[in-house]
Amino acid sequence: MTEKTPSPGGAGTAANDGSAGDPTASRPGGQIAADRESIVVPPAILAQQAGWAQPGEKPRVTGTKSEDEDAPQIFASNVRKADSSEAGYDENPPGVGKLGVILGTVLAVLLVGSGITLYLVNKDSSKDTAAAAQPDTTKSAPPTPTAAPVPPIKDSAKVLPTVTGDFGKKADIQVPGEASDGSFVVKVLSEGSGPKVDKNNWTSVDYTAKDWNTGKDIPSSYDDKGKPQIFQAGTDALIPALDQAVIGKKAGSRLLVVAPPAAGFGDQGKPDMSIGAKDNLIFVIDIRNTNAPDAVVSGTVTPPPADFPQVKDNGKKPADITPVAGAKDPTELKTHVLIKGTGPVVEKGEKVVVQYTGALAKDGKIFDSSLSKGQAFSFPVGGGQVIQGWDQGLTGQTVGSRVELVIPASLGYGDKGQGDIPPGSTLVFVVDILDAGQG
Repeated sequence: MTEKTPSPGGAGTAANDGSAGDPTASRPGGQIAADRESIVVPPAILAQQAGWAQPGEKPRVTGTKSEDEDAPQIFASNVRKADSSEAGYDENPPGVGKLGVILGTVLAVLLVGSGITLYLVNKDSSKDTAAAAQPDTTKSAPPTPTAAPVPPIKDSAKVLPTVTGDFGKKADIQVPGEASDGSFVVKVLSEGSGPKVDKNNWTSVDYTAKDWNTGKDIPSSYDDKGKPQIFQAGTDALIPALDQAVIGKKAGSRLLVVAPPAAGFGDQGKPDMSIGAKDNLIFVIDIRNTNAPDAVVSGTVTPPPADFPQVKDNGKKPADITPVAGAKDPTELKTHVLIKGTGPVVEKGEKVVVQYTGALAKDGKIFDSSLSKGQAFSFPVGGGQVIQGWDQGLTGQTVGSRVELVIPASLGYGDKGQGDIPPGSTLVFVVDILDAGQG
C-alpha cells in the first residue's frame, strides 16, 4: 500500500503502542493543573472600602490616593484634652490613655477588617449558593455511550465465506448470500511452522479483505505497491480483527477472520473506505513474520574489514565494539553487512523494526542499546526521524540483516553532541533489521 492508501488496520484505542521510542527523544511534561485560587486584598482597597482616616483628617473618598497607598489607616481617634498619665486617670470623664488608644485602634481595625471579610465571604458564598442551586449539566447528563464490547473469538459460525488461494498470494473470497450472524470468527485455514505470535510481538501480515454487506473489495496489501502491515500484536494498535486475531497463531499461517463492527471500525464505520457503521468485514490474513521484543537476527557472520571497528556478538546483550587504533575520523558513511538477511529489501518510507547498539568510535564506549532495554525500536526509514547515518545506511538493506554503520559526525550529532556523545564524535552502530512493512 502507498502512504495515500487507507489502511484497514486503522488506528486503535491505545495511547501507547508499546514500541520503544527514540532513545534521544525528549519527553516534555505538561503543566500541573491547579484547583484552588487565592485572593490577596491590599490595604489600599480595604482603606477605600472602610473610609479610614488619620486623626484630624476627613475620611478618605473612594478613588483618591495618598502618599503611602499601602500604609494601613486608622478608622477613628480619641483626642484627649490633657494627659496626666499613660492610663489617663485624671481625665474627666476618665480617658483611656495612650495605651488605651492603641488597643482601641487595633480593636477597631480588627472589627472593620472582620466586617469586610464577612461581607466578601458572604458575597462570594451567595454566588456559590446560587451556582449550587443550578443543575450541573456535566454531572447530571447521561454518560457518553462507550464502544460496543468486542465479542469473544470463535473458530466457526453457521455461515462462513469461501476462500481459495495459497499463502503469500492474494486470496479469492466468495461472500455468502446470507447475512453474517455477527460472530467474531478466527479460523486457521492453513497452519504455518514458524514461531507463535505472543502479545507484544512485532508481527507483520499480508491480507485480502472484503465487506460482507456490500461484497466490495477493501484495499489489500497484495495490491500494486502494497506493503505488509506491521504492528505489535495485542496492544490495540490496530482494529481487533487484526490485533487480536493473530494472538496464539504461528507465523506462516493463513487465517480467515470475520469481524462484526465491534471488531472492526465500530459504530462509526470508515467512510473513506466506504465501510458502513453496521458492516461485517472479511479478512484473509497471512502471518509473515513475528519477533519478540528482545529478538535478534541470526545467521552466518562475515567479519568486518580491518579498517572497521571489530564486533563481538553477545547474543541478546549489547555487542562488544573494539575501535581501530589510530584510525582517522571518516568523512563519509561506511557500512558493512555482518549477517546477510534473506527478507525483502527495505525501501524508503517503510517502518522498520530494529535492535541496535551504539558506541563511540574513538574508544568503543557504548552510549545506548535497545538490547539493554529488552525492546526493539521502530521508525520510518528515510523519514528524518533518526540521524542521517541511519536513514542512509539502512535503506536498501534486507530484512534479517545485521549491519555495521560507521557514521561521521556530520551524519550523526554534529558539533553539538547528544547526551553521552561528545561534539564531533564518529559513531559506530550494530543494527539488526528484524522486519519492515507498512506501519
